[in-house]
Amino acid sequence: MADPRTTAARVKAPIGQYGGGFMVSREAKAVCEEHGLGAREFYFRGRCGVLGECEPDVVTSVAVFFPAAHVEESWLGGRKMPVEQAVELYARACHEWGRRKIGHFDGCARIAELLEPVVRDAPVAGAPLFAGWRAVPLPDDPPARATQLMHVLRELRGALHANAVIAAGLTPLEATLAAGHDATPFGQVTGEAIAKFFLWPEPYPQPSPAVVSRRAEVEEATDDLLAPVFSVLNDAESDELIELLRFGHAH
Repeated sequence: MADPRTTAARVKAPIGQYGGGFMVSREAKAVCEEHGLGAREFYFRGRCGVLGECEPDVVTSVAVFFPAAHVEESWLGGRKMPVEQAVELYARACHEWGRRKIGHFDGCARIAELLEPVVRDAPVAGAPLFAGWRAVPLPDDPPARATQLMHVLRELRGALHANAVIAAGLTPLEATLAAGHDATPFGQVTGEAIAKFFLWPEPYPQPSPAVVSRRAEVEEATDDLLAPVFSVLNDAESDELIELLRFGHAH
């Protein structure tokens, strides 16, 4: 029977992949082509638009793992589209991607049913994007609803992880390079691959053993921070959620 912390750790990869997969999808690309936005302009405008119109530093404060100059360029370039429209289109891309990727999976309705109280009751402290996306209305159909809830929960884990990185005294680039990553839209990838994807300037320093050790502790701390939000589920529900996400991820 899975306790809350075990649940937090075991749902990380599928929620990371299915809650973030739409961000690099054909659906997102189609929006960019239709509206003349760069891929990262739509990414920051859509994902962070729940903060409202704001200065680039505000976006950088929540997009912790990206270089500040890249965030600023993308955010300002995306101002050709109002934030309200960007959020609406970003949510729509999430829904359409979810329908395409997991629309065939009979467990979507139950995944959504289990995740709704987790998302609803989670504290928002230190997680502004989670708070903003939680306020976005959910669609009615199960695959789109489940996908949006996974996206929202992914934002919570991402925020808590960023807080843990900062508390550990690691820079965003150090934290990115010092570990492999299995909760990305691409599945399991190296830290160097993620650093390149985030457009950190090369060459990259080799993480020291101390940095690698602290980064491993950060991952454990993130699970610790996220664990309480799964306490709204009983052990049987936690086991069911893990199994549904495992099965859905496998298919």
